[in-house]
This record gives sequence, C-alpha cells and structure tokens, in this order.
Amino acid sequence: MLYVGIDLGTSAVKLLLMDGAGKIQKIVSKEYPLYFPHPGWSEQNPEDWYEKSMEGLKELLSGCDKSQVAGISFGGQMHGLVILDKDDQVIRPAILWNDGRTGEETDYLNQVIGKDKLSAYTANIAFAGFTAPKILWVKKHEPENFARIEKLMLPKDYLAYRLSGTFCTDVSDASGMLLFDVEHKRWSKEMMEICGVKESQLAEIFESYETVGTLKPELAAELGLSENVKIAAGAGDNAAAAVGTGTVGDGACNISLGTSGTIFISSEKFGVDEHNALHSFAHADGHYHLMGCMLSAASCNKWWMDEILRTKDYSGEQKDIDVKELGKNHVFFLPYLMGERSPHNDPNVRGTFIGMSMDTTREELTQAVLEGVVFGLRDSFEVAKSLGIQIDRTKICGGGAKSPLWRQMVADILNVKVDIPESEEGPAMGGAMLAAVACGEYASVEEAAAKIVKVVDTVEPIPENAQRYEERYQQFRKIYPAVKALFPM
Repeated sequence: MLYVGIDLGTSAVKLLLMDGAGKIQKIVSKEYPLYFPHPGWSEQNPEDWYEKSMEGLKELLSGCDKSQVAGISFGGQMHGLVILDKDDQVIRPAILWNDGRTGEETDYLNQVIGKDKLSAYTANIAFAGFTAPKILWVKKHEPENFARIEKLMLPKDYLAYRLSGTFCTDVSDASGMLLFDVEHKRWSKEMMEICGVKESQLAEIFESYETVGTLKPELAAELGLSENVKIAAGAGDNAAAAVGTGTVGDGACNISLGTSGTIFISSEKFGVDEHNALHSFAHADGHYHLMGCMLSAASCNKWWMDEILRTKDYSGEQKDIDVKELGKNHVFFLPYLMGERSPHNDPNVRGTFIGMSMDTTREELTQAVLEGVVFGLRDSFEVAKSLGIQIDRTKICGGGAKSPLWRQMVADILNVKVDIPESEEGPAMGGAMLAAVACGEYASVEEAAAKIVKVVDTVEPIPENAQRYEERYQQFRKIYPAVKALFPM
C-alpha cells in the first residue's frame, strides 16, 4: 500500500509518497506566500495551504496506482492560530509561530497569572510564539473577530478538517498551544477560562497515529482516490520529524540543525524541569518528549556567510578548519540573533562575538559561529541531564547536519555519538509513517521506526576535542548572564 505525508511548513508544503516498506516513491513541494503586515507580525492565508496541498497531491499521485493509496497524515508548523466562524469561513489570516506581536499577552500570562500556575495547568510557561497569547491578542485587539469564533485550530489541523470534515487535533501539536494539560492529555479548564474560550471551540483530541476520518467523497473523486482513504491526526513538525528519524521510545534523542535548532528527547514518562527551560510535550509515539528550541541555528551560519562574508561557498569556508584542532578557538559567539527561547526565554538578547584579538582569523570567526550554536544546544542538553536523563547518542537532521565539520562539533561538544539517518525527509516522512500505523501496516510507531529508519553513519566524539570543549563550554555558559543586562539596546 501507499501512504502520503504532508509537511505544512512556513514557506511551502512538502508532500511525500511512501510505500509500505518505507521506500520513498516521490516528493513534491509547493510554495505559498508569507505576509508581514506590520513589523514583527507574520501571517498566512489558510486557503493557500489547502489549495497548494490539493495541487501538490494531484502532482504527487500522478503516475502511481491510486488504488494503492491507503492513508494520509501530517506534520506541520506548530502554534499558529486559525479561527473559523459558524459557516466554517476563516475569520482572519493565521497568526504564525514566528509572529512577535504578543509580548504584552505573554508577560501577562507569565507574570500576572504566574509561571507556576501555567506549568501546573499545562506543563509549560508562555512564549510569544505559543497559541494562547495569540488568542488573548485577538480578544483584546479584534473583539469583533473574537466574538465570531466557532472553531480554534492549528495549521495542519485546518488541512485535516478540509480533507476529512473532522474537527481534530493531535496531542503533540496541542501541547504547544498552552491550552492543553500535557500530563493528562486533555484541554485545561483553567486555561480555557483564562483565555475566554469554550471547549466546544476546541478540537477533539487524538493520538498522532489514530484515524480521525476518511477522505471526503467529493475530494476522493477529484483526486481519483478511494473514499476509504484514512486520514490520521498527524503531529507537530518536531514530533513528526522525530518519528521520521526514529526518535521514539524511551531516551532517544534527535538534534535538528535547521533554521531554528532543537534538541528532542523522547520519554515513556511525563516530566517537567522545575525552571521550564525545556518544553514538556506529548510525543507522536503515544508517550512524551522534552524539547529545547533555539530560535537561530543554521540561520546563524546563513547570516554569517550570506550577509557578512558575502559568499555562498559554505563548505569552502569550513575546509581550512582542522578537526583535530577543535576546542582551541579563543573566540565565542552567542547565537541569539533573534533573541532566545530555550533555555533562557529572553526575546531581547542578541548575538555577540567575544574574545577577538588582532590575530583572530576569518576561519576562527566561522568556527565560533558553528560552535556557538552547538554550545546553545548543550545548554538545553544540560537541563535534560539535570533531570536524570542519560543520553549517549543522538540522531541529527536539518540543513546544518549536511556539514561534516558541524556534525563533529556536535559529537565533541555534547560528547555523544551522532547517528546519521539514511533518509532525512523530516516531518513529511514522519507523517507518512503515522499514516502507515493508522492503516495497520505497522502495529505501533516504534515498530514503524525500527523497520523503516536506517542509520548509515555514526560520528564518534574525539576524546581530546571533547576534553577541550568541556573547558570551553564552562566559559561559554558564563557569557549570557554577564551580558543580558545590556539588552535591549
């Protein structure tokens, strides 16, 4: 049988067709616009998501035996606010995860309601990107729109609703709304009251691998598919990507060096760190995960290369950096070009070079940028270790993971083995695997991951580098507390 994974990203929708053995048959990508109506705002039109997804599905399925298509599922950008009226019409453009308008609302939730209460209700504290602050913003600034809300949903769930007619969400994506009691996997009555929403306005909750419905008859006819094609709930992008890299079960770890950077640790048990430095979310495998999210990761290197060095030769800039000499650089870089989320939750901090001298070279600055990102990931890694979680190896994915040098830095700075998956197709692959589980091709997400995900290489930490980097990291972690009072500037 064949399975479709739909990754609803911020700039494009990526659609992947996978067979029952996990072999990728075809990939299609369709872009759509991103709107910035005011400084710091970020919005999209949900109709664009649907139209491009349908366009992509038609292209993806052309030439295949459509009778073999059994299921469709999703990975998707998290935290976005989509609101519909009683006629199922979108009330206003979706407010996205990277929208920065909710500073006042976030402060209200953290300072007035209080972080302790938020953590007790949802296992998390408020961040500007989360959904609940966006709801409060609409309530305050667009009361006429707030009054019309019949349904509140997340981006990928809008697609699921359009395809199946089921008003649904999954536990991993719901975890990032700040409306969800993560431990008990239900909506938080306290948070609904704080935000002024009713449970009838919130979707039915499913595990990521559960079937929510079947393809609408009219859409099945339009696509040439059976009306029995199952639609599975899917997952938030990070949880879906974790499924795609086999990061499931207890104690598995995945590091993503994408535009943002994440360290994702799956766990069979629910847990929260006392400072809420890591997000505590439900996972797509039916259990839980902890996640640290840096706002700038590979984007730091892109900024350094494109804007400062004015070059596209990324590998060329790294070729003269000697792997055997790692850990000897005297320049540090704080990777906070857009502020920082985990573990500092400081939107005002900015990027900083420190430790330069007259003999500092171009290569040392390039090295410092790459190291700074991994040091930032280690900050979250240390929080996980403080909770008693022992990690001796991790998967790696994202655009930055294509750099052998950067992979070695991850191994050395974290002092773990770094496994490189054969296929790195992110949330789309995870979505297709969730569809396969929903259709009974695999008994569980863990079984699907064990049979589909293959590791093709492992990067071992170099003991001498790891020892030097241990000293360097202890210096790095002192820099943010020393400079944070300088921001905002």
